[in-house]
Amino acid sequence: MKKYLIIAGALFLVSCAGEQTEQQAQTPPSLPVIELKNGEATTWQNYTATIEGLTNVEIRPQVAGYLEKIYVEEGAYVTQGQPLFKINSSEYAEYANNASASIQSAKAAIEKAQLEVDRLQPLVENKVIADVQLKTAIANLNAAKASHAQATSTKGSADINVGYTLIKAPSNGYIGHLPYKQGSLIGKGELLPLTVLSDINHVHAYFSMSEADFLSFIAQFEGNSTEEKIKNIPAVDMQLPNNTIYESKGKVELVEGQFNRHSGTITFRAVFPNSNKLLRSGLTAKIRIPSTHQNQLVVPQEATFELQDKVFVFAVGDSNKVSSKQISIAGKNGNTYLVSKGVNSGETIVYSGIQRLTDGAVITPQRISSDSILHASLIK
Repeated sequence: MKKYLIIAGALFLVSCAGEQTEQQAQTPPSLPVIELKNGEATTWQNYTATIEGLTNVEIRPQVAGYLEKIYVEEGAYVTQGQPLFKINSSEYAEYANNASASIQSAKAAIEKAQLEVDRLQPLVENKVIADVQLKTAIANLNAAKASHAQATSTKGSADINVGYTLIKAPSNGYIGHLPYKQGSLIGKGELLPLTVLSDINHVHAYFSMSEADFLSFIAQFEGNSTEEKIKNIPAVDMQLPNNTIYESKGKVELVEGQFNRHSGTITFRAVFPNSNKLLRSGLTAKIRIPSTHQNQLVVPQEATFELQDKVFVFAVGDSNKVSSKQISIAGKNGNTYLVSKGVNSGETIVYSGIQRLTDGAVITPQRISSDSILHASLIK
């Protein structure tokens, strides 16, 4: 009797476990869903850009000699006219001294020739001597004046060369790498400049577009000419190498006049303020140009799946049954699709957990706000 009771109890437990498993299998999975809405959507077109200072000036010597003094350190900020380098000026100072001596000699020759002309002038007028002697004296005077002019010019050139031995900053900016050390012999033909001076109070970001991208891009903006269209380009963002967005917006202000024949691209330039001096020449970033889409249906990529190169979503229908719908993609940005057809505003789709869903499956919808999800997806 006890044996039969044990068997009956075991069968009862198995039966209860089976019923519980069946009930669990029949319970629809609880999945988050969102309601699609038409509205304004902003997307960004991204272009790789190279940052350059407002001015990037190569500092090169204009005379040869030994680098006698370096007044600045790498990375230092300098102002216009501030001394940067000193080349030994002894040789050029001697040239200037010789030119000064030549000027004094030429002045003496002029005075001597002038005295001779003054002496002969009345003699010729009184016909005491022939005028040929006076003409010769006048010619000597002119030659002396020419020698003086030549000496003065030589002195000017020598002074210029002496001035070149002290190299000053042509503008405000930051000192770059200093490849030469004190005592180095430098000249005009050196491969590397003494340094590069960068004015980075504002920076230029250069980026390029292909021919097709350029035509499509320009067509988005109002204006009768390319110049007018460029003025209507909205303020642009810069995405830094660490994927953060630079705090200040920039403005596209210039486009090259022609396409590069070799690459088939045309270059734009955007200017950004750089008051905190974060941006430096040589930095690589991305320019993000916004595009605003009115009455646009946007679907998070997380709510989609791909099958044979086609994109689908699971729409929630009557009795909370789901059915797959193919959607047509009009654009893509970040983690969102801009949808042109396949689903409509007001429809509800499954947001996540779609991996195991099949057509006709029943779910328990858990509605979540679509606004916050779409906003987060668009800014990524």
